[in-house]
Amino acid sequence: MTAGSYCYIGPQGIVHGTMLTVLNAGRRYLGTDDLRGRVFVTSGLGGMSGAQAKAAVIAGCVGVIAEVDEAPLRKRHEQGWVMEVTSSLEQCIKRIREARSSRTPLSLGYHGNVVDLWERLLLEFERTGELLVDLGSDQTSLHNPYNGGYYPVPLSLRQANQLMSTDPGRFRSIVQESLRRHVKAINKLSDAGMFFWDYGNAFLLEAQRAGAEVTKVGGGATEFRYPSYVQHIMGDIFSLGFGPFRWVCTSGDPQDLAVTDDISAKVLEEIAANASERVRQQYRDNIRWITEAGKHKMVVGSQARILYSDQKGRVCIALAINQAVADRRVSAPVVISRDHHDVSGTDSPFRETSNVYDGSAFCADMAIQNFVGDAFRGATWVALHNGGGVGWGEVINGGFGLLLDGSDEAAKRARLMLNWDVSNGVARRCWSGNTNAYETIQRTMEGIRQLRVTMPFPVQDEDLLDRALQG
Repeated sequence: MTAGSYCYIGPQGIVHGTMLTVLNAGRRYLGTDDLRGRVFVTSGLGGMSGAQAKAAVIAGCVGVIAEVDEAPLRKRHEQGWVMEVTSSLEQCIKRIREARSSRTPLSLGYHGNVVDLWERLLLEFERTGELLVDLGSDQTSLHNPYNGGYYPVPLSLRQANQLMSTDPGRFRSIVQESLRRHVKAINKLSDAGMFFWDYGNAFLLEAQRAGAEVTKVGGGATEFRYPSYVQHIMGDIFSLGFGPFRWVCTSGDPQDLAVTDDISAKVLEEIAANASERVRQQYRDNIRWITEAGKHKMVVGSQARILYSDQKGRVCIALAINQAVADRRVSAPVVISRDHHDVSGTDSPFRETSNVYDGSAFCADMAIQNFVGDAFRGATWVALHNGGGVGWGEVINGGFGLLLDGSDEAAKRARLMLNWDVSNGVARRCWSGNTNAYETIQRTMEGIRQLRVTMPFPVQDEDLLDRALQG
């Protein structure tokens, strides 16, 4: 998705976003910032999902990630992103118990099928009454379930690869049976107190198509028993205006990146001092990230960094970096951009806009408004494209790149464009009834007098719409 705006920075972005997701899942579901001794179970260690192990450790919890393919599992272990590897369910359960007891952060890669892992965790609960998992999700590529995105139990990797080419109909049937088993175990553990969310990978959508029990009782056709992580976790953060702001040092010099890291941390600390507690909490998470990122060898290729910030933080960081380029504290221009997994860059009803409840989640206008608005306000380049994450036809993305060359013109463009880029999405979430977004856009208008957003009026009489439609 980010490659469309020429700012793909390898796995760093998804590590950061996953860390924030796990931290905020702990706050929402477990009522705590302290995840030591808490267990997060999921699957996938590929290009995007591989970030889960590293993110879990940075967040402080025990991350157990199942992967059927030994090659990516070994790669993540060699990188140091997965601390331990086992193909034994007995060893897996043993290490979960030990890490829970010692409250030690751990990333454990299980070489096997995640369905077997979920069913074993359920068996342990039924035998002992001990619930060994607190948080659960899935990051298999279920937007592509029948062509290698999801490997069903009980087939081995080799058997599955062979069957999907020789008998795709039978393979499809086995995938759907696996999904039904997958969900059955998750449902029982959730009933026992485990909190599960969909990670925007079409897990619930494909499980529903397979006949698994994931439909929300009394809900509509697109409402599920479990929330998308955007609905219950990241959506509230988006509605505060926070999202994945990023920059690339064109010099390729690690020293320039270190300077920009220091600049951004100081900027966020200054802003956080006068922010509300809810906003300050998000700043603190990102200050923690920016001070930890260098230690965890996040850079792959481009000397780049990502952090989540709201509108004010993005503008202030961009202006501070632009001034550092002008003052030669940074040796060459810096390009700013963002991931599309943001407050207003993407229309994606099964992920980024899944908590927009007024029906506009299924429109593709916000990404286009961003694309056009960013172009008019001075972006160096813009991108508009389909697909990414949830598959073709399910999402429209708008992206940008803006060169900070130290000039007054670059500073002007950064102010104009970044203010539009964020407020567009916050306004839409405000109109859909999100209280965080309502408060955020009001506060933004107070700080930027030129900004005018028509505010919605909550309907006190719930029968008003019915009477209006009846004439």
